Amino acid sequence: MATERYNPRVCEPKWQKAWADAKLFETANDDPRPKYYVLEMFPYPSGRIHMGHVRNYTMGDVVARFRRARGYNVLHPMGWDAFGLPAENAARDNKVNPRDWTYANIDTMKGQLKTMGLSLDWSREFATCDPDYYKHQQKMFLDFWKAGLVERKTAKVNWDPVDMTVLANEQVIDGKGWRSGALVEQRDLTQWFFKITSMSQELLDGLDTLDRWPDKVRLMQENWIGRSEGLQIRWKLDKATAPEGETELEVYTTRPDTIFGASFMAVAADHPLAKKAAAQNAELAAFVAEVKRMGTSAAALETAEKKGFDTGIRVVHPFDESWTLPVYVANFVLMEYGTGAIFGCPSGDQRDLDFANKYGLPVVPVVMPAEADAATFQVIDEAYTDDGVMINSRFLDGMTPNDAFEDVAKRLEQVPMGNRPMAERKVQFRLRDWLISRQRFWGCPIPVIHCDACGAQPASEAELPIELPNDLSFDKPGNPLDHHATWKHVKCPKCGGDARRDTDTMDTFVDSSWYFARFTDPWNAEAPTTLKYVDGANGWLPVNQYIGGIEHAILHLLYSRFFVRAMKATGHVNAIEEPFEGMFTQGMVVHETYKGPSGYVTPAEVTIEEADGQRTAKVTSTGDALQIGPIEKMSKSKKNVVDPDDIIGSYGADTARWFMLSDSPPERDVIWTESGVEGAHRFVQRVWRLVSEAAPALKDVSAATATEGDAVALSRAAHKTLKAVGEDIEKLGFNRAVARLYELANTMQPLLAQAANGKADAATSAALRQALEFFVAMIAPMMPHLAEECWVALGGRGMAAEQAWPAFDDKLTIDDEIVYPVQINGKKRAELTIARDADQAAVESAVMALEAVQKALDGSSPRKVIVVPQRIVNVVV
Repeated sequence: MATERYNPRVCEPKWQKAWADAKLFETANDDPRPKYYVLEMFPYPSGRIHMGHVRNYTMGDVVARFRRARGYNVLHPMGWDAFGLPAENAARDNKVNPRDWTYANIDTMKGQLKTMGLSLDWSREFATCDPDYYKHQQKMFLDFWKAGLVERKTAKVNWDPVDMTVLANEQVIDGKGWRSGALVEQRDLTQWFFKITSMSQELLDGLDTLDRWPDKVRLMQENWIGRSEGLQIRWKLDKATAPEGETELEVYTTRPDTIFGASFMAVAADHPLAKKAAAQNAELAAFVAEVKRMGTSAAALETAEKKGFDTGIRVVHPFDESWTLPVYVANFVLMEYGTGAIFGCPSGDQRDLDFANKYGLPVVPVVMPAEADAATFQVIDEAYTDDGVMINSRFLDGMTPNDAFEDVAKRLEQVPMGNRPMAERKVQFRLRDWLISRQRFWGCPIPVIHCDACGAQPASEAELPIELPNDLSFDKPGNPLDHHATWKHVKCPKCGGDARRDTDTMDTFVDSSWYFARFTDPWNAEAPTTLKYVDGANGWLPVNQYIGGIEHAILHLLYSRFFVRAMKATGHVNAIEEPFEGMFTQGMVVHETYKGPSGYVTPAEVTIEEADGQRTAKVTSTGDALQIGPIEKMSKSKKNVVDPDDIIGSYGADTARWFMLSDSPPERDVIWTESGVEGAHRFVQRVWRLVSEAAPALKDVSAATATEGDAVALSRAAHKTLKAVGEDIEKLGFNRAVARLYELANTMQPLLAQAANGKADAATSAALRQALEFFVAMIAPMMPHLAEECWVALGGRGMAAEQAWPAFDDKLTIDDEIVYPVQINGKKRAELTIARDADQAAVESAVMALEAVQKALDGSSPRKVIVVPQRIVNVVV
């Protein structure tokens, strides 16, 4: 009997409305069932969702729906990371209020997300630009300040003199502001910092507890925190070359063992010694100014040409008064790291070697491989960075680097220099305090009032939230809060005199560092969180499963980990120190690119043809030939984007969801192809056809496990698949789960055809009914709309989204047979397939009959046959 095709345009909106009307996914905090909190990183409301969102939120939704079916009270919320520079730029360019731009984008993207059929609790929705949200952020800022976790201090920033704002390192391109094109200046500004460095060791130690985080993410955080154990050495300045009043240069190093390989010192452009030297040297002053125009990001420093300027100052080697080394100002040394000075050992560091070769400085190898010859070992173009033995290092020769480290440390610790030793052991961290001040309008106002008489004063908590003004102008460059007619003018809360609000706003990373806690009780007007809901015995935190992109593996996750600790120190949480119990970083969605004479072309405009194994591309409307380019991350610049609305409109949300889950392991990139989507859509239609055609015959049948006949294999496959798919989803192995469901569909198909034709006996029909109920339950987290239609066709009660995950029979999930690897004298030579419950004698007898064993014995008896039950057999001949 022919059946109608599954129509997602009709079915999907119908079920989305049914779920919403039933408030099926709204979560009660006081529900007694065990809690499970699944969260995907919330989106920035840029205006449209993209395929990366589809993949990310589909994965989270599968976990949420599966956990509900397993009997958990699931929290699966959604909100908007809504402050930030793009909205401000759009406001400036289009002369609109960033608030209006942001909320319009939220409305659009919320509608798009709803078409995906996500099981989200929209009752908890908020945007970080809601005053009701950032009120609590301002309160926490004041609490952190009171607890000593906030500090106001002077720091170097990239200053754009045209836009009159601080730029992030990534916004400085070739020394110029990315927007204005103006030469960027390095300025000292007094700004607000969160003292994340006060928790450096805690944050490092905490990584050891995160066993459900990817190893690569933990390693990235460990490297960012950057704990190192080294020696802080005070090098005497050569009096004849030292600027007036300067006597020493302090350097932190993790490799004091290489001290006899030192050939130069390098200091940052803003080091006090550099400033003094530049005051007397116009050429040096010009070089310092050039360095200060560089970006200061790690990427910029790594890729920039290494440059230096000899100051003429020299330092005296700690172990040889007659040996002096030149002091350079170098563009790769930052004042923020260590002491702002390094000693360069070219033979052991590639950067130092490149620098030394460029400026003709000595290169003395001081560590060589243990098997090398000290008389001939050289370092010319490639530094030697491995372990080995010390050479050319006087009293250290022959030692290991570790022993040499200890020897140098002990000697220099005993040398007095003024009222301190020449060197001290020190633990350093690469991590720096978190600068949160931004000279931007569209952000959370910093709740501080500045009074000339009283200094910086906390705003009154009764005044919170300090809201952004609705009337603003972008007519002048810089921050509109600075030149607002009235907003910043207030009275000092301490003396009552004229004072000014702080016109900086908070870094948007602050907004996203605690949003997961706000979702636990977003209706609470008095405090950021309700302690009885946020954590502890009945609380939601830590998030059981967090899902997001690898691009946030360092800063967002690190700042969130700091924030939870700061919240604990100030009484906003009471039982946790880590925000995310499980962390998963999904791969990107990528697509090949198409380019013609006029530039890139979107996939929607392209027709692909294949002939004789060759693929060609052309513009559909004109027939113009296109070059097929590499597969890359979807981006607007390469135009290799696919609009989720087009896919959902053409194929339905379930097809998009199924393809995203099936095509690649979730941690890897998924290549979006039209053929892949069409294949997913064919499976959707196939499932509907199999179920709808057999449903009339199975609608009134009671589900049962087959115990005899042809249907036994079906029942066994259904129970095994149910067990395996549940385990796959728990491990986020979605692609493996999808593969198993394809296999089960293949197993069911011939028997479903029998049922549809009225040829299935009672036992087969009961087994089919059970297998289909299992199948619908398993596809429900992945293709929820299709599952609902199938459930209705089968006459199921209630909605598929409300059904419990079925129970499997353990006995049916165990294979009757087992495969033994058979070794002969310890080397695998054959395999034996035998009944799982076969005793040792039966196994030995079957092994002896194998051709490979017979050949090896050549008519003799084995010396020994070792059977490890259900594992392996070894025959000793």
